Amino acid sequence: MSALGEGLHPWRPVGASGGSPWVALDWCDPHEGRLLTADSWRLVDGRARGLDAHRARFIATAGSWRDDAEVFWRDVEAALPRSGDWFPRVELRERADGTQLSLRLRPTPATSTEVDVATAPHDPRTQPLVKGPDLEALQGLRTAVQALGAGEAIIVDARGIIVEGAYSGLLWWRGETLVRPADTLARIPSVTVGLVLRAAREAGVELAEAEARPEDLAGCELWVLSALHGLRSAQHWIAGPALGPARHAPLGREWLDSAARELYPDRGTPALGG
Repeated sequence: MSALGEGLHPWRPVGASGGSPWVALDWCDPHEGRLLTADSWRLVDGRARGLDAHRARFIATAGSWRDDAEVFWRDVEAALPRSGDWFPRVELRERADGTQLSLRLRPTPATSTEVDVATAPHDPRTQPLVKGPDLEALQGLRTAVQALGAGEAIIVDARGIIVEGAYSGLLWWRGETLVRPADTLARIPSVTVGLVLRAAREAGVELAEAEARPEDLAGCELWVLSALHGLRSAQHWIAGPALGPARHAPLGREWLDSAARELYPDRGTPALGG
């Protein structure tokens, strides 16, 4: 018996006979099959931000294919490491013989508190409301702007209106008002953005939404938000507007820190059966 370790862990429902729901890989290519949906979050010594919201977002889509997505999620929570810094990902893939739910345990990669951004060369999203199917295409956007020295690509629509980052949600400060892209713009509902907006609302901060073009953010403090990095301050918009200083960023990071919750304070270390 050993705890789940780093790597991909396919899941199967466990019947009355019991046993572990986690099985050895039974196909050659772990990336085989179309990615239908996925979700990731950061887990530090058993604490995570907004895990209930990640769960709801994943199950809202996975539940269209699987009626056991809730059971899968319960097994995922039971299997998550209690110590260390991790960036787990849950996945639902389409395979020739059906669909496969899996947990991918990954150590957290390097993170940062600042980032330079650039406007994405195009919008490759085919399912803008679902996290997963477009991940590879969005990675292509990041690769494209890295050649310019940017760490994140900002997607704009056909009118040039700011929508979201390739792998992030966006907020910016206009004076003392915290602004988000207009709610009518199709984008993934960001868990991290939601946590920040809730904390800001509770703190009495004025909130607004706007259809804004990059040039409209001249002088504004821009936040690039994701489950991995938390809150990154945009330092420069390459070939774009001159951004304002990160005056509010420490407060935003306090809001996110306060959202971390212990997942399983009364549970022991999980075991992986044969």
